[in-house]
Amino acid sequence: MALNGILGNAMSGIQASQLGMRSVSNNIANVNTPGYARTQVDLAARSAAGTGMGVQVMGITRVADVYLQAASLRAGSDASAAKAAAGILDRIQSQFGGTSDPGSLYGRLIKAFESLGAAAVDPSEQVARLSAASDLQAFFDESKRLSSEIRALRDEADRRLSAGVERVNEILTELQALNTQAQSLNASGADTTGASNRQAELLNELSGLMDIRTELQPDGRIFVRTENGVSLLDNGKLELSYVASGTGAYGADYGNISAVVSASGATVNLTSSIRSGELRALMDMRDKELPTIAAQLAEFTAGTSDALNAAHNNASAYPAPSTLTGRATGLLASDILSGSGQSVLAVVNATGELVNRIDLEFTGAGFTVNGNAGTTIGDLVNELNTALGGDGTASFTGGRLVITTSDPDNGLANLQDEDDPSSIGGRGFAHFFGLNDIITSPRPSFFDTGLTAASPLGTAAGSEMSFRITTPDGRASTNITVPADQANLGAFVAALNDPSTGMGGFGTWALDANGALNFTPNATYANYKVDLTSDSSIRAGTGLSLSQVFGIGDAARLSRSETFAVRSDLRTNSSAISFSQLNIDGASAPGDLVLTKGDGRGGQALYDALLTPRRFDSAGGFAAGTGTLQEYGARLSGDVGTRSARAERAADAAEAVKLSADQKRMDVEGVNMDEELANMILFQQAYNAAARIIQASSEMTDTLLNMVRR
Repeated sequence: MALNGILGNAMSGIQASQLGMRSVSNNIANVNTPGYARTQVDLAARSAAGTGMGVQVMGITRVADVYLQAASLRAGSDASAAKAAAGILDRIQSQFGGTSDPGSLYGRLIKAFESLGAAAVDPSEQVARLSAASDLQAFFDESKRLSSEIRALRDEADRRLSAGVERVNEILTELQALNTQAQSLNASGADTTGASNRQAELLNELSGLMDIRTELQPDGRIFVRTENGVSLLDNGKLELSYVASGTGAYGADYGNISAVVSASGATVNLTSSIRSGELRALMDMRDKELPTIAAQLAEFTAGTSDALNAAHNNASAYPAPSTLTGRATGLLASDILSGSGQSVLAVVNATGELVNRIDLEFTGAGFTVNGNAGTTIGDLVNELNTALGGDGTASFTGGRLVITTSDPDNGLANLQDEDDPSSIGGRGFAHFFGLNDIITSPRPSFFDTGLTAASPLGTAAGSEMSFRITTPDGRASTNITVPADQANLGAFVAALNDPSTGMGGFGTWALDANGALNFTPNATYANYKVDLTSDSSIRAGTGLSLSQVFGIGDAARLSRSETFAVRSDLRTNSSAISFSQLNIDGASAPGDLVLTKGDGRGGQALYDALLTPRRFDSAGGFAAGTGTLQEYGARLSGDVGTRSARAERAADAAEAVKLSADQKRMDVEGVNMDEELANMILFQQAYNAAARIIQASSEMTDTLLNMVRR
């Protein structure tokens, strides 16, 4: 072999060894760098005409397995989703507390009813009554605080979602630039491992935000798609767009995550295409989990309020109040009343003697007041005024029934018939109108309106209600606007059920016997979600919309937790709490003693409300059914705790899968110090050997030159 051939072989060996040592040193320097995959020098024997010509460096490549990388990215998406969900649910669970925590919602419920029980034992004890009123207020304050916390977490999730979308855009932009760089380096035969490692690092971060799959192109570029195939980055990239609403309010109309294709300008909806990662978890928390808990909380507090009001309306303070002011019912004077059973309204003097009695009886065809028949609320007011005579007056304005005695020293009290209690929309006469509520709310807290299909709708011309039907995976399927200015309630229900312009294709709206308006989806759409997006209907003079009266949409139902309070006059004057009860029957006549001081039956009825079975509507994950307040409260606390514990277990399991997938990936891609040091010695020895060949060639050349000179 010629000397120049020897020198060429040696030089190629030196160059190969230099590149090998550079690769090894780079691997060792990045041993702790997240996402770094070790590199190796690919060598091949070089020959010409069958003669060896040294070694050829084919390139420096990253040691990576695309399948292990894909598994790692999927596991990362699932782990990030589970971690985000567990974090939010853990925070809300810590706010609810457990059933053994006296400061929890459940603990405050038990404390409030214990105070009511203690006050009922000695109704004349003012301190006990004040304590009972204070403890009841503490319970409803805690309910309001918890609801506010849920709204705050929804708002936080929405803002984090917006920030996450911005970060996705930043990652896609940098990946696009790296693709260009990798393509250029690859075309020139230069080392692309630096760009490839940065791509891998960004893909790891992106997979934590959303589920992705990647495709490595021959020219070094990385194409990125969602798991269901929507292209995020190929020859062009998507520009994601999402604007946080700035509120966690129930019923808020959150927008979709949309994207614009930079090449064509076309817009796509990505909301349903994001199926894992932190972004999906945040959407699920905001739209599903937190509203579910809020719905159960609202039904619990509304049920507690309703149970207390039922007992309080069937009792009286001593002396009885001179005015009974009803709740905001959202009803009109022209609304038709239908019901069943009997009730008595009594006017009593300051010492509890009967002054006047008014017997009310409700039937499916209307009602009678002292035997005089009527059908509408306006008729009821007229008949009450006739029956009261000079002893008092009744009025109905703004949806509130108000009854006042003419003599301020006289008072009013109501009592249900023991054998045939009155029922309007499933509640007694005084309870339905809220004449003597202990817990107040500025809008309806139950939605059994007592109305019939013949009741006038009472809304202004042009009133509308708009709904959005959403698929189970979060895609907005259909937007429907229904006119809400029909002559009566029956016509409005028919408009809702119209198969072409209403919602008849998705399900059925129906008015039940208690006047509650409910939607039942068709079997095909059982898992679809119906959201009220807007409502311009107001029942004339009431200030309440149809959605508030009938409890349509999250805004009407879920926000109830924040509206309850113990009646202000009862908190300042505990003697006004109704701890007594009328002692009246069919034979009672004016002059009879029907209300006495020290009677604790009303207080006992308030205490008994804790353990009296009552019906709860379906709410969140709880189906409609019967149970006590104590049972429902314990179930609510347990459900929140179970959700949090389940999410934590899911996060631990997902993290374990991620660690396993990452470890398998690292077994291939990771830097092993022992291997790298061994390679360093190997390349160093090869370098030294090649250098010695050059030295030997130099010595041989010198010898030959000396021989020529001689």
